[in-house]
Amino acid sequence: MTARPEGDFDDVIAFAWDGPAGSVADAARLLLLDSLGCMIAGLGHATPRHFADALAITMPGLIRLPGCAAGLSEAGAAAVLAAAMCWDEANEGLARAHGRPALAVAPLCIAALAAGRVSLREARAAFALGYEVAARAGEIWRIRPGMHVDGSWHSLGAAAAAARLAGGDAAEVARAIRLTSCQIPFALYAPIAAGMDGRNSYPSHAVLLGAMAAAAARAGMDAPAEGLAEARRIALLHETPAMRAPAGEWLIAQAYIKPFAGVRHAHYAAAAALELRATIADRLDAITAIRLETYGEALRYAANRAPTRAIQAQFSLSWAVAAALMQGDLGPGAYTDAALTDPGLRRLEALVELTEDAALTRAEKRGARLIVTLADGESHAASVGAIAGDPGLALDTAAVAAKCQRFAAPVIGDAAMARLTELMLGLGEGVPREFFGASTDAPL
Repeated sequence: MTARPEGDFDDVIAFAWDGPAGSVADAARLLLLDSLGCMIAGLGHATPRHFADALAITMPGLIRLPGCAAGLSEAGAAAVLAAAMCWDEANEGLARAHGRPALAVAPLCIAALAAGRVSLREARAAFALGYEVAARAGEIWRIRPGMHVDGSWHSLGAAAAAARLAGGDAAEVARAIRLTSCQIPFALYAPIAAGMDGRNSYPSHAVLLGAMAAAAARAGMDAPAEGLAEARRIALLHETPAMRAPAGEWLIAQAYIKPFAGVRHAHYAAAAALELRATIADRLDAITAIRLETYGEALRYAANRAPTRAIQAQFSLSWAVAAALMQGDLGPGAYTDAALTDPGLRRLEALVELTEDAALTRAEKRGARLIVTLADGESHAASVGAIAGDPGLALDTAAVAAKCQRFAAPVIGDAAMARLTELMLGLGEGVPREFFGASTDAPL
């Protein structure tokens, strides 16, 4: 760890400026691809598209996102993509940051590509830089009860990426971070608790704040490096200096990519349900009882019952179990209006009994055990202690590509998603017009 002031990211900027190489670069490519796939999947829902139309009133431009009628400016497109990226709760995370560092960084990079303003190489470099700044900001910024992480410290990474994408040098990036630190927002968990999707606008705010700070930095504005420490003390009541990873360690290599949609805590339960489904798929109507044993943190954050809105279902262990059993997956299809009103799915959700596994809680381990009982008294059990994305179980290229096809291809088509995958992995050339539209003329 480092003794640097909380708002001083100069060492990280210098370290991450040109992006990673080797296996870390490969991991970063996969992460950006997964982020894009989540954005496109999110645009399959009506509200993000309506958001695009509404933003186009004040942020008109030439970028047309899939399914969106109105053209957007680069900043407007990035804001919409940020909301879409988290719509299915399927995007990445970093445990040590307690959040998702790519959430406000990746949309800016994709929007810059869509505008034809940067090369893919430049977009990747900005992505890695923004991610490393955001990840360390997440280590520093520890929210209080009732707050939500999205949209707060993410803005620092957005500022770094936006300044880099605008052609700024290291000093300009540092100013953008300092400017953001002095106006870092905080957001409430309240919309999720109320079953409202306003949470999904939080990363959009972070994107726009980062873009504004980058512009202010380019204009020569500045702010003190002590701003982040002051914000921690005043807003979060933290008196002890924060510790963060020093430069020289690529945190992007530690990111996890989700195999499913929905909160990470529910993935262990979903994996157990999928394991059982292989045996009882043709006997779901005969299920009379379902018992889920899992760790305490999962029960605190994902114990929503009988969800009626998508965001409630995304934070529901019981819904994850029911959807996985019924659908054979836990993807965007688990959170549609059709799924939420499906009588069979709702019947299964109501049967789920949530129980804490005290041993897992004490050991600070994640996992789930699922026991399903049938009408004839027969029972089946499955235990899951690790899932794809956990340390040592990173999703490989084929798995990430398959996830993108599964989640995003229904929105833009199989061929378009396959073409995008090739581009983002560096296997093709040019800009796929199937996604970015006719507004893009510059070659990559």
